Amino acid sequence: MKKILYVITGLGLGGAEKVVIDLADQMNALGHNVKIAYLTGEVIIKPSSPDIEIIALHLNSVKDFLSASKKYRKLVKSFRPDVVHAHMVHANIFARLNRTVFSIPKLICTAHSSNEGGKVRMLAYRLTNHLSDINTNVSQEATQAMINKGAFTKSSVITVSNGINLNRFKNKPKSIRREKNTLNFIAVGRFTDAKAYPNLVNAFAILKNNNNRAINLTIVGDGELRSQIESLIKELNLDKDITLLGRRSDIPELLSQADIFVLASKHEGLPTVVIEAMACECYVVATDCGGSAEILGDTGQLVPIEDSQALADALQNAIALSVEDRTQNNEKARARVEQLFSLETSVQKWLALYEAE
Repeated sequence: MKKILYVITGLGLGGAEKVVIDLADQMNALGHNVKIAYLTGEVIIKPSSPDIEIIALHLNSVKDFLSASKKYRKLVKSFRPDVVHAHMVHANIFARLNRTVFSIPKLICTAHSSNEGGKVRMLAYRLTNHLSDINTNVSQEATQAMINKGAFTKSSVITVSNGINLNRFKNKPKSIRREKNTLNFIAVGRFTDAKAYPNLVNAFAILKNNNNRAINLTIVGDGELRSQIESLIKELNLDKDITLLGRRSDIPELLSQADIFVLASKHEGLPTVVIEAMACECYVVATDCGGSAEILGDTGQLVPIEDSQALADALQNAIALSVEDRTQNNEKARARVEQLFSLETSVQKWLALYEAE
């Protein structure tokens, strides 16, 4: 049995946060002693197991670094983890810097995007790489992007893909899908610049103006740019066609009820929600924003980033598919996820790294 301490920037509703929570639950179920420390923010998601302690370090600004570090060192001293596994840029740098003043047996740092910040953060990564034993990113594209930006060298980072709990993501009966007259699109993600929701809304407006079929779009998520998206929806007279659901905890059910999932992001690492949509046998149209191509393989459709016309064309192509063709694609997508992106596969990869000398 190992003692594993996960350190993460926050515990919001992002894909990285979900990955860490699922990983913690699985490691706990396998008999390992697991704790999670987070730097800042509100705890929105948490592990299923009550045995996993969650510790707030309260690093809300630079001036809190010393006090947060003191809490962290106290935690490490009392828990004595065999492995500290940090996730996301702030937690990665925090865990590395603290290793300069006290020792831990093994530190693994995982980036979750092809874009973890500007030149200052890339310099911080490069200057502190020697303080971690293993550095990883979640897709080949994201790994190469970080190498190109100077954050890592080829020899200092490896790719370890995320996995999802397939028991939580299942398709609904196909008979229900066939009975619907309206085609339902869905997008899931925080209202941030990286998610490029204006691109999606503009593409949907093009699609709506050039299509006679009954269609609607549901967007699940929240964030600082929500008011901007609401204004754009009103400006394009799409109030009756686009629904903003805000934060939801029933993502598997929502994906299963939709026909087509859309990802319009500018950049991602390995967009977990694409994997989830494929697991729910929901047809996927995604931008080539980092990791999407690796997930989709020869299923769904991939389009350039920040090109609303290309995205609208891909959505129109998806509409034009017969139910049989879409179903065949979706079954193939589910099988791909089962083979490459299951949580069980991911857990085994991490265990091998935790146990490696």
